[in-house]
Formats: sequence, C-alpha cells, structure tokens
Amino acid sequence: MSLIKIYNCKAITPSHILPDAMVIVKDGVIEEVTTNRIEITDAKEINGNGMYVSPGFIDLHTHGAGNHDFMDGSVEAYLEAARTHACHGTTLLFPTTLTSTNDALFKSFAKYEEACSRNHQGAAFGGIHLEGPYFAQSQCGAQDPKFLKKPVPSDYQEILSYTSHIVRWSIAPELPGALDLGCYLDKQGILPSIAHTDATYEEVQKAFDCGYRHITHFYSAMSGITRRNAFRYAGVIESGYLMDGMTIEIIADGIHVPKSLMQLAYKIKGAENIALVTDSMRAAGMPDGKSILGSIEEGQEVLIEDGVAKLPDRSAFAGSVATTDRLVRTATKIAEIPLCEAVRMTSATPARIMGIQQHKGSLQKGKDADLLLFNENIEIKMTMIKGNIVYENL
Repeated sequence: MSLIKIYNCKAITPSHILPDAMVIVKDGVIEEVTTNRIEITDAKEINGNGMYVSPGFIDLHTHGAGNHDFMDGSVEAYLEAARTHACHGTTLLFPTTLTSTNDALFKSFAKYEEACSRNHQGAAFGGIHLEGPYFAQSQCGAQDPKFLKKPVPSDYQEILSYTSHIVRWSIAPELPGALDLGCYLDKQGILPSIAHTDATYEEVQKAFDCGYRHITHFYSAMSGITRRNAFRYAGVIESGYLMDGMTIEIIADGIHVPKSLMQLAYKIKGAENIALVTDSMRAAGMPDGKSILGSIEEGQEVLIEDGVAKLPDRSAFAGSVATTDRLVRTATKIAEIPLCEAVRMTSATPARIMGIQQHKGSLQKGKDADLLLFNENIEIKMTMIKGNIVYENL
C-alpha cells in the first residue's frame, strides 16, 4: 500500500479553494481532501509550503513540445513531448495529428501504441485526436492544403481500421459526406469536432444532431457572420455562442485569442463549456528562434518570437508554443478569470468533454491522483500522475 500526504497547501476543489488543506493519496487514488488534521503513519509527506494543489491539467489538443512533434513518426517524439508537457502541469494529453498522407498517419498510430506501452516520466496519453484531412480549403490555416479532401467511407473507415485509439476527429461539417461521418463516429464513441470550416449556423445545427458537439480552437480558422446576396448568415463562431449544448476550446496563450475575446467567451459560455488548450507545436517549452511546424522531415520552417510561432516573413501566426501552465496564467492574469474557474477549464471541463470525468479532472475522493503543486504565478513545482511524481522542483 502506498500512502502520500500533501499538507500545508491551498486545495482547488470544483467549487472553491480550501485554505490550509491536506490531500491524502492511497495507491494512486485520492483518499481525502480536507482541512482536518489527520495523522497517518508510514505516509510519504509533502509540505505544500502554502502553495496551491490542483487537479492535473488535461490538454485536449497538442501537436508536440520539447522540439518533438507527434508526426515525427518516432516513439521518442511521443515520450519526450509528454515529458516536456508534464513539467508544465499536463498530466493527460491527447496527441494531435496534422493533415497528411494516410501512410504518415498510420506510422504515427503505430508509434503512439508503442509509446503507450512504455513506462515514462511524462504526461499520460488519453487517445489520438485527428485534425483533418477533411477541411475547407478556404480555412486550411497552417494545415497543408495539398492533403485536404472530402470524407468518403472507404477512406475514413480505412483510417479507423488502423487503430482503436482514435477518440476525436476534427472535421469541417459542411463538406459533402461530413454529416454521415459524424453519425458514424458518434455511434463508435468517437467525438466529431467542428474545425477549419466555413459552415453557417444552419449547417452547424445539422452537424450538432449528427454528434458534432464541440468546436476546435474557437475563433481560429472558422466562419463568422457572412453576407450572401445581401443577406447575413451566422457562422460557426455565432453557433458556438448560441447553442447551449456546444462546448468550445480556446488557445489561451493571449495571442491567438486576445483578452477581450477570452472574456467574451467566458461571459457567454462559462467555465463549464470551455476547455483551454495549447494546440502547441514542437517549439513549446523551447527557446525563441527557428523551428519546424509539422514533422521534422516534411514540415515548414517557422520563427518563434513574442510567445508564438510565425511564418518566416512574419505575415501570420504559424502555431502555438503554449504549455498548460501558461493557459492558466493567461486566463487569470490577463483575462482576469478567477483561478478556480481557470483550473476548471483545464481539468474538469476537458474531462467531461472526453467522457472521463468519473476518474479525472477534479480533487475528489476516488478519482485518480493526478495532482499539481504550483505557486501564485502558476509556476509548476510538482506534477503527480496516479500517485507517481513525474516532475519535482520543490
């Protein structure tokens, strides 16, 4: 039996912050979160030194970190990216692919499965998130347009046949065949998500009925209000706000979505319907300078400066270099969102979106001991996954 007692800390619970709290972990599971003084023999004791203890951060959308991308086609890329993210507070991540050839996807799937079988000191893997290749050409963003196509059963069924680990697929729902694909995924327990899209509100409504109940990187690569033959049409952004059952995710680096729009989204949707994501590329956790967007062999050169990746001519952003601690820092320090709510958007809400809230996402008895210790500046001092400390800087 393994026992851990974390004391002298402020515990961030689903509803409030407990001062001078104690968290007890037994065999990798949270046993108690309390302000009572409990004496335990033979427990490993960790002095929180007045810092916050919170649930581990869950990143629904990341392409890599630590100079590694999940499309590199190596086990090392998965493990090293996971290690880097764990140092910044991520305890569970969903590796995200880029639009590419099917062969490149299949290679990445194989390396993912091998990485899952390894013991490693990094964030755990929650399943694969496919981003593309079924996107609108007009909203391709940083996705390579030459690989974009329309969904047909023979193609997406072949992709799904190569692994059982796909848990989410980001798609433009207005494409021919996309509604059938949404229904197909929904029946298999895979989340279809709206992304890189020119859909109207009416098209989003139809997509919602086919299982599309989440919007990928809200505000980025999607339609707003458009005008056709003098008539105005609401787009995906307005749909995200209007539809109560729709959840959204925000790249909360303070750059992709500025303060005013973060505050607007929080005011309208609330923390219970917003997940903060990094959408990070390989340069997350790395110093400024040149980097590669996408795989090391076929990606394009980008420049890291001002806290974001840019095209070499600085004409556009080319990816996020955020880590999850930065998401919470941005939400609290820049967008002025209460700490409890910012943590909820990086833990409980993403857990609910992915249907894993029974075991993840909050400091509650019986849930996995995925825990963090961090200070007032959201600097991570300890990362624990199922009771195992994978990062420590106390």
